[in-house]
Amino acid sequence: MKKVLALVLALVMALSLVACGSKDEPGSVYWLNFKPESDEALQELAKMYTEETGVEVKVVTAASGTYQETLTAEMDKGEEAPTLFVVGNSAAVDTWGDYCLDLTDTKIAKELNTDAYMLKDADGKLCSIGYCYECFGIITNTALLEQAGFAKDYITNFDKLKEVAEYVHANAATLGFDAFTSGGMDGSSSWRFTGHLANVDYYYESVDDPAAWASCPAEIKGTYLDNFRALYDLMVVNSATDRASLAAGGFDAAAEFAAGKALFYFNGNWEWSGLSDKGMKAEDVTMIPYYCGVEGEEKAGLNCGTENYWAINAKASEADQQATMDFMYWLVTDPEASAKAVSTFGVMPYKQAAESDNPFLAAANNYAGAGNYTMGWMFNYQPNVETYRSALVSAMNAYNADPSDANWATVVTAFVDGWATQYKAING
Repeated sequence: MKKVLALVLALVMALSLVACGSKDEPGSVYWLNFKPESDEALQELAKMYTEETGVEVKVVTAASGTYQETLTAEMDKGEEAPTLFVVGNSAAVDTWGDYCLDLTDTKIAKELNTDAYMLKDADGKLCSIGYCYECFGIITNTALLEQAGFAKDYITNFDKLKEVAEYVHANAATLGFDAFTSGGMDGSSSWRFTGHLANVDYYYESVDDPAAWASCPAEIKGTYLDNFRALYDLMVVNSATDRASLAAGGFDAAAEFAAGKALFYFNGNWEWSGLSDKGMKAEDVTMIPYYCGVEGEEKAGLNCGTENYWAINAKASEADQQATMDFMYWLVTDPEASAKAVSTFGVMPYKQAAESDNPFLAAANNYAGAGNYTMGWMFNYQPNVETYRSALVSAMNAYNADPSDANWATVVTAFVDGWATQYKAING
């Protein structure tokens, strides 16, 4: 009997050890990254974390404009699916909500220093949280602005922007630089106009009718598309690049700007690390709002918000979920890690994250501090975003080839009717 009891006890202990071993088995992290410009920094961070903890971290970066397509393909891989991914707007919550672990009261959510960057589903589940917020507008080389004979703070509305742009373009040969960088309409660049610049109309429509924009509206009006057209035309006309060639793409606007070949560059704060690496100085650059002729725009600020929201895969194993949570926490609390992350993201809304020295974010804060209104990211509501923008690109390419009123009408149709069509496509 004693031998039997001993065997039973030994078996129980063995099973307990096996169970403990299974419970303690470390998970791994697979981050499907949304930001191609941050790939290098994130690969370095993944390596740092693995060296420090032994936990495997894989970062895969989707090509620009292909994130949803890539995410759909990767989520079909079962146990090999991403454990960390981006759910960046309300439409994405509707699509991916079932895959989102509830982050309510988690240690990573408690590190946020604001509740402004939280996305919840209809039942109140916290599906995703912002890992950086950003600003975009018209990046300006103030050293060149002064060289052209204008004060750094001269531009305060569309009329003055137009005055400067047309003067610089007319005198480009003498000055040695043009007004605007190229505005390529290929996939690596078109989002600056079909997403960001389109926000001119969406934002001011939302000001006119806030209730209609409390969630994704089924239809839009296009009230401010003449303003959108005025600013877009100003850019593509007053540039060294002929607008008819923009459809082909292949341009490097960042390199043009960093080399001092243009005064203005439509983009966001995430460009600073690259521009700084190319030798630009913070005191020689700033960012100005999307001035487009709207009444009272002298009190405009920058476009501020984010599409960058972390979600943890609810269908991943508990070990992988925990490993992912630990990695996220390390990224926003470790001084060295958060400093590297902030250097590529610009700023992170977490209590212990490193401070940012980004001059474009400083400009956003200065506008807000002066009482200027912030232009919220209403373009986050774009329905069926990639299909919607693709149709808009096609219409804008036709308009650039022949900038007639008739071709502009096709842009308006793609912009307004395309919104309603894509809304119905995903909502029925």
